[in-house]
Amino acid sequence: MALDAGGLVQDILGAGKAVLNKDLPALRGFSQQQLESIARQAVLIAQGTLDGSIDAEMRDYLLKSMEEMTRSFVNTLAGLAVVTAEQLWNGIVSVLWGAINKATGLNLFPPPPSPAAG
Repeated sequence: MALDAGGLVQDILGAGKAVLNKDLPALRGFSQQQLESIARQAVLIAQGTLDGSIDAEMRDYLLKSMEEMTRSFVNTLAGLAVVTAEQLWNGIVSVLWGAINKATGLNLFPPPPSPAAG
């Protein structure tokens, strides 16, 4: 059985879309929630500074807290991106090796995720 490159491309795109359609909405929701919290912290700092309800020491504390919130958010996004990349790798490799196995009758095992993907 010959492989059809065009059909294989469609299968690969389908595997990629399946991962992204599952992960991207979750990332959007997480990002929105985290960014709203960070923005509220910035508003609190600005308002408290302007109305005098927070002093310089408290402002510094809140700024450090906002810095850590932002760092944690970005680090979490980076980790989720790695997980998503590995899932994409697994899906694409599964399609490719599965197609080769089906076309040839072999039972080739796909390679492990690449170090760059996770």
